[in-house]
Amino acid sequence: MASDNPLTRTQELLWHGLPESAKGPRPSLTLHRIVDAAVELADAEGVEALSMRRLARELGVGTMSLYRYVPGKTELVNLMLDRVLGASQDRFVDLSGDWRAVLDRSARQGRQTYLSHPWLLRVNHARPVLGPNSVADFDATMAGLRSLPMSDREKVAALTAVEGFVVGTVREELLYETAAEETGVAEDEFWEAQMPYLGAAIERGDYPALAELSEDAFGGEWEETFEMGLAAMLDGLELRVRRARRQAGQD
Repeated sequence: MASDNPLTRTQELLWHGLPESAKGPRPSLTLHRIVDAAVELADAEGVEALSMRRLARELGVGTMSLYRYVPGKTELVNLMLDRVLGASQDRFVDLSGDWRAVLDRSARQGRQTYLSHPWLLRVNHARPVLGPNSVADFDATMAGLRSLPMSDREKVAALTAVEGFVVGTVREELLYETAAEETGVAEDEFWEAQMPYLGAAIERGDYPALAELSEDAFGGEWEETFEMGLAAMLDGLELRVRRARRQAGQD
């Protein structure tokens, strides 16, 4: 890991692991243990609480000792992403090439991953660092989409759209759940402070469509919103496939 480029150093760790040392004592830590401890710390306190010094303390080693294994926080976070986002390679084997079921499972498991590791939304991984776990997961997903009668470009676009929906809905859910703590304003207090003003405006007839809403209009749970949105996306893809088949004279 002689390169000064964090991306190159990350790739060396992801694909080749720790370099073997011909001299000196046997390493007391493994890369697997370091990444596990980092993920546990980020899950509990957020990625902002993660530092090499703090992680070294959790592992019971000196900070400089930890740097012998991982060069810095950038590389550490990249290792964490590959660990958390790289699901099991066989997670679609029971779906018999059912592209809709593959996208459905991918979305549901993705949602649970983000809810279990909220710090993921604090890390910009729009340009993914390609590690063996994340690449294997993508490979398994694309294999599961072989039955989707679209071009490879369209399949990637469909997968990206579904993942974007998952990230967006989870982000809204987590932001809502942390709003009271971050603002210091309780849920009931927040709405009660605003309702007199909105109520007066509705009474004046300013917002007739709002006045017609049923009392339970905003009573939906986050999971209900996710289910409806995912079904709508997959239904839309299915309609697109059927239309393409009709145009090709296959139906």
